[in-house]
Amino acid sequence: MHTHKPQARANVHLIDHPLVQHKLSLMRNKTASTNSFRRLLNELSSLMAYEVTRDMALQDVEIETPLEKMNAKMIDGKKLVFVSILRAGNGIPGRCAVGGARRARGPHRPVPRPQNTAGG
Repeated sequence: MHTHKPQARANVHLIDHPLVQHKLSLMRNKTASTNSFRRLLNELSSLMAYEVTRDMALQDVEIETPLEKMNAKMIDGKKLVFVSILRAGNGIPGRCAVGGARRARGPHRPVPRPQNTAGG
């Protein structure tokens, strides 16, 4: 039995939104085709990104609209990177970070592989 430190659980986001649950059920159905599974995986990754960014800090930025200048809200800080854990396929649409790891023999620790950025 593995015990996890409370700090590790603090970074886990439980997404129990009804639409996410619905899409997961459609994906799990044994009658789901490969194409529908991939489409649902893509939709699900967008919903998950929406949920995990819910509490991100915002900053006011002045922009110019076609009518006038205004203060608008933008995500505060550096660029975001979403990393997909590739088990059943990569569902993150567009540009995403691709990294790798394998499980080492003995003490089950991940061994990193070279990282790359995949274009989309």
